[in-house]
Amino acid sequence: MVIEFLFSVFPPLHEGGLLFFILLILVYAFIISGNLVIFVAVQLDLALHTPMYFFISVLSFLEIWYTTTTIPKMLSSLVSEKKTISLGGCLMQMYFFHSLGITEGCVLTAMSIDRYIAICYPLRYPTIMTSKLCIQLTAGSCFCGFLLVLPEIAWIATLPFCGSNKIHQIFCDFTPVLRLACTDTSLVVIVDAIHAVEILASFLVIALSYIRIIMVILGMPSAEGRHKAFSTCAAHLAVFLLFFGSVAVMYLRFSATYSVFWDTVIAVTFVILAPFLNPIIYSLRNKEMKDAIGRLFHRKRDARAQK
Repeated sequence: MVIEFLFSVFPPLHEGGLLFFILLILVYAFIISGNLVIFVAVQLDLALHTPMYFFISVLSFLEIWYTTTTIPKMLSSLVSEKKTISLGGCLMQMYFFHSLGITEGCVLTAMSIDRYIAICYPLRYPTIMTSKLCIQLTAGSCFCGFLLVLPEIAWIATLPFCGSNKIHQIFCDFTPVLRLACTDTSLVVIVDAIHAVEILASFLVIALSYIRIIMVILGMPSAEGRHKAFSTCAAHLAVFLLFFGSVAVMYLRFSATYSVFWDTVIAVTFVILAPFLNPIIYSLRNKEMKDAIGRLFHRKRDARAQK
C-alpha cells in the first residue's frame, strides 16, 4: 500500500494561494540568486580566498540546497489540487532538511572558531587556519549533519501509519509526522533531547567564542583596531543570532503549543528568513564582498562586450 500525506494548511488558489505562490517564488528566486552570487564571487575572486570567506561560501552553498528541500514542494502544493507527498518523499524531505540544517549549525560553529583564532591569536592564525583545516572542518560538518539524522529517519520508516494522513504543517517534519503514527512514539523524546543537546552545544561554543572575542576587542588600545575587529565579526554574529534564534523558536518550545496559524508562520519564517537575509547581511555589511560582487558583474559585462 502506498502511503501519502496531505498538507492541510495550504490555501486554494482562489483563497489567496496564488498570492502566496507569487510571493514565495520571488523570495525563492532571491535566495537562490543571492547565495549563488556570493558562492561564485568567493570561488572566482582571489582576494576572498581566506578561511572566513571560504566558510561564507560553504554556508551560501548549503542555504541553496536547504531551501530547495522545502520551497519547491510548497510552491507545487500552492498551485496543485493534489497537495500530497508520499511517505518516501516525506522521509527524504525530512532527512535532507535536517541534515543540511545541522551541517549549517556546524559550519557556523567552525566560523566562530575561525574568528576566535583570528582575533585572539592573530600571529598564529595563518599557521593554524590552513586550507587543509578548513576543508577538514567542512567535511566534518557535513559528516556530522548527514549522519546524526539517519537513525531517526530509519526508525520513522518502520512505523505504521494507519490513521489520519493530514499533516498540519507546510513541510514534513518530525513532530507532525509522528503524530500520524498508530503506535507508541515516546522514543522520540530521547531523540529530541539528543537534538537539543546538539543545538545547545553549538550555541555554547559560538557564544563562548564571542564572549572571549569581545573581551579581547574591548582591550585593544586603538579605536580603529576595535572597529576593524568588530566589523569582521558583525556579519557572522548577525547570522548566528538569526539562525539559532529561528531554531530555538521552532524546536526548543518545551511544553508550549501554538495554533496551526502560528505554527505555519513560525515554519515559514524558519525556512525562509535566514536564507533570505544571509546574502543581504554578507553583501551590504562587507566592503570586500561588495567589491568582489562588483568585479564579478563587471567581468561578465566585459566578456559580453568582447563577443
